[in-house]
Amino acid sequence: MPFDPSFTTSYLVAFIMGLFSSLHCIGMCGSIIGTLTLSLSPDIRNNKKLLLSFVFNYNFGRITSYTLAGVLAGLIESLLTLPLGEIHGHRVLQLLSATIMASAGLYIAGWFPRFAYIEKSGAHFWKKIEPFGRKLIPVKNRTQAYLFGMVWGWLPCGLVYTALALAAATGDVSKSALTMLAFGLGTLPAVMGVGIMTGILTRLSRMQRFKQAIGLFMLVLAFFAAFPWLNPMAFTTHIAIH
Repeated sequence: MPFDPSFTTSYLVAFIMGLFSSLHCIGMCGSIIGTLTLSLSPDIRNNKKLLLSFVFNYNFGRITSYTLAGVLAGLIESLLTLPLGEIHGHRVLQLLSATIMASAGLYIAGWFPRFAYIEKSGAHFWKKIEPFGRKLIPVKNRTQAYLFGMVWGWLPCGLVYTALALAAATGDVSKSALTMLAFGLGTLPAVMGVGIMTGILTRLSRMQRFKQAIGLFMLVLAFFAAFPWLNPMAFTTHIAIH
């Protein structure tokens, strides 16, 4: 059962990354949801089902932007691997992705705070599009909530950039996009839970041991990203001999 280089483990890894990183960043995500909620009319805020639909549309927009970013990462990967060749270029990106993922794990655990500086790389672009989000406030309908989410999906975040590094290492534009989609879906439980399980999520996000556990788990994921043929989750294929 040889290793199949086209395995889709990156989707599962990205989903888990999204799940844990959203717990770590619940303060920032929660404040954005709070901004959206406070901009709604009292009639919407007091109707839980209606409010949930607005929050869902916001998250749908945010995940759409993540997926589009995945497409861009895949296109950039294609350009970067040209000088080194597809095989060597892909291997370099795998190792780079693993390094960034390991750095993110150390950052979440509180052992590498300087990783936060990576967020500055997207600050210039964010200054260009952030005003469009402001123009959508107050949010009056679900379409505006979706567009608001699309804008805020580009908010500079080192952990999103970590997911993009993983997406770029997949070696294919469609896989890169699907990896970021999986990452976005992983963030849904925590972000959608804001306002419902705020107390529990906030307490978890502040527990140092919980952060360290997540950080160590990210380091394990980074190891398997660097050496995918050792990954027990990787799909394998039988080679038929005729």
